[in-house]
Amino acid sequence: MCRERKGLTLGPGHGPAQHPTNDGDEQGAHVCKEKKRSFHQGEPFTYLTNVSSSSSSRKDAKTRARANAKAHILRAQHWTPSSLASAVREGHREALAQAITWVESTLPEHQERIARLLEEIGTPALRSKRLGITGIPGAGKSTLIERFGMEAVQRGHKVAVLAIDPSSTRTKGALLGDKTRMHDLSMEPQAFVRPTSASGTLGGVARATAEAILLCEAAGFDMVLVETVGVGQSEVAVREMVDIFVLTLIGGAGDDVQGIKRGVVEMCDVLLIHKADGEHIPSCQKTAAAYRQALHLFPLPPSGTAAEVMLASSLTGEGHDKLWSHLMDLETAWRASGWWEAQRKTQEAQAMHRHAKQLLVDHHMHHRQAQWEALEQQLEQRSTGAFAAARAWVNAALKANEGNQT
Repeated sequence: MCRERKGLTLGPGHGPAQHPTNDGDEQGAHVCKEKKRSFHQGEPFTYLTNVSSSSSSRKDAKTRARANAKAHILRAQHWTPSSLASAVREGHREALAQAITWVESTLPEHQERIARLLEEIGTPALRSKRLGITGIPGAGKSTLIERFGMEAVQRGHKVAVLAIDPSSTRTKGALLGDKTRMHDLSMEPQAFVRPTSASGTLGGVARATAEAILLCEAAGFDMVLVETVGVGQSEVAVREMVDIFVLTLIGGAGDDVQGIKRGVVEMCDVLLIHKADGEHIPSCQKTAAAYRQALHLFPLPPSGTAAEVMLASSLTGEGHDKLWSHLMDLETAWRASGWWEAQRKTQEAQAMHRHAKQLLVDHHMHHRQAQWEALEQQLEQRSTGAFAAARAWVNAALKANEGNQT
């Protein structure tokens, strides 16, 4: 039984705590509300002892926050590839976040532990769904993912969101603000939202996005949504990591025949005209009609299924059920035809090529930094050109490797 009266709060195991202001009423009401919620949901109820002033409460909160942060740091220092992989497979969110941080590292000394971690994780099952979402800035990608993700959770899925934020070319930093625009989804127990900096990687994704997808699937998330940076028509790298690729556009944002241009448009499986609500509906319908005509000029994609042009609004929810049904139909058809599995195998080979190129560059940059700096000086003095300097550096590295082998 929860008892409360003005200026007085009673809790199990604690005496009355007097409050000279209305803070006592609010705190007592909050305790009562939480006890009732926990009782109905069958959760154990715990709460902190009431304090006599709001200033001391804030001080205690800061102390607890510091203690929790230190505990997280200490746990992170004791992870091994084997223990971290086990924790990820058991579905621990903290372990999943730490594992993604591991694979995002670009330090040469971390490559061995990354390889061991991914080896421990293994190959995920093919029953997961990987959905890539890109589009122009302001197309409502985060809002779309927020609503779509919550609907997927209601349908019984566990949803992971990898939101790629653009990084500064000067400071190399990123705002990582996508999570703040997905408030409900980020608070959902059956969802995991991870913002990541692109760190200068081209193609709209981060360097370790493919590995982050594998880790999310190993943690039990059967639907992974990848939101790209969203800067233009060159964001096609995500197509090599996902099963279905959705391009989001809005009506009246420019030339309606942009679909004729090759690039990201010909790579998409669904072309979604977003924000189709209110006064924007006519312009969205006009844009959709223009894209339907333009897509007829493109040959069929390797999947054998032409891209579908659809309208939707994440504000009203209009079109979301049709979008979901179409995505599920694509999965069913592609699994039956074998394209789903064939696409995954092709993506594995593409990932190997990406990693091989990056690892070679990182290795030689680390071990031949002095030679690189010397070539940069020659370039500044205009005694050589950019292509010639790069070729000289690569040839020197190849000759050194040949000498080591002999």
